[in-house]
Amino acid sequence: MQPAHPPRYTGTRIQTTDLAHVTYKFLSIASIFIALCALSTGASALKISKKKVSTAQAVRQPTAPGPAYAEREDVMQAADDIAARRNLDTEWVRQAIGQSNYLPQVARFIQPPPAGTAKNWRVYRGRFIDATRINAGVRFWQDNRDTLARAEQETGVPADIIVGIIGVETIYGQQMGTFRVIDALATLAFDFPASHPRALERSAFFKNELEQFLSLSHRTNIDPLALRGSYAGAMGMPQFMPSSWVKYAVDFDGDSRIDLFNSPADVIGSVANYFKAFNWQPGMPTQYPVAFDTQKLDMDALMAPDILPTFSVASFAAKGAVLEGAALEHKGPLALIELQNGDAPPSYVAGTENFYAITRYNWSSYYAMAVIELGREVASAMNR
Repeated sequence: MQPAHPPRYTGTRIQTTDLAHVTYKFLSIASIFIALCALSTGASALKISKKKVSTAQAVRQPTAPGPAYAEREDVMQAADDIAARRNLDTEWVRQAIGQSNYLPQVARFIQPPPAGTAKNWRVYRGRFIDATRINAGVRFWQDNRDTLARAEQETGVPADIIVGIIGVETIYGQQMGTFRVIDALATLAFDFPASHPRALERSAFFKNELEQFLSLSHRTNIDPLALRGSYAGAMGMPQFMPSSWVKYAVDFDGDSRIDLFNSPADVIGSVANYFKAFNWQPGMPTQYPVAFDTQKLDMDALMAPDILPTFSVASFAAKGAVLEGAALEHKGPLALIELQNGDAPPSYVAGTENFYAITRYNWSSYYAMAVIELGREVASAMNR
């Protein structure tokens, strides 16, 4: 959601432009998710006093946690700074952060993939477009048909895109993460691996997310020690980072609170609101088929902007990209999207501004295509 959220950690599940990164992390944590499905922990079930942090029963972690951050003087000073900036009770913040633990596996998962790890769209697609997700998506759509229709009417975001996001992120709430959110955020805020090529930027990002999380917990009377999510601190069915929860989550079921763990209506409305905020264009396709004129092809120029829509239809054609049918009437900018297939030739599509909007949830063209294709498969199954 990820996560506006230029860093790759909102919405959502964690964001990355690198499919190899996603593949490597998925293999690292797949056994964890299979063995330990996340327990739904909605806001309504986690009431505490704002003046005291609960010493709630330990939340089960995938592996044993490391030292508590109460032992670190620099972390306690950071807690004081957060309390002052956010006008929070200092002791409350100290207790919350002090009872969080360093998680060595989180520090491992956040590292870039090994050099030379190949990208493969077909493998990636098979991981997310499968019978489990399609069948769960059909049930989710059937159970929430009216809410999805209302969200589409109010925001212009199609139901299949919303369904695709929630399915890719958590299989409609089946896998919302097993890490205590505060542990994950504290680990990445105070002990982000120095060997990471963007360590300073990422550490600053997670410090802000930790601050947002504590402020959100205090304001909504939620126990900050109780919520669980991804290894990057993303939460709920749509895997929003705390900053995305604050900016984009909405009370879509009208019960005067926002619950992204247990309220499908709030989840649907929040995902739709997220895309509306990132300029979703109602009625615009996400991508078009594309071929190439080898006599005119300037692949370097076409690939230079990456996933950012830059080319008009005319300039696209001038550089050797061949469009047909409705694509020739497209009025907005386009991007050439490359999906590598290991040793096989890559696949290509012409991505629109709506394709780019999906990548604001997760900065990966592979992710965006998985969302699009899962949503379409679920829609097709609904009509069978």
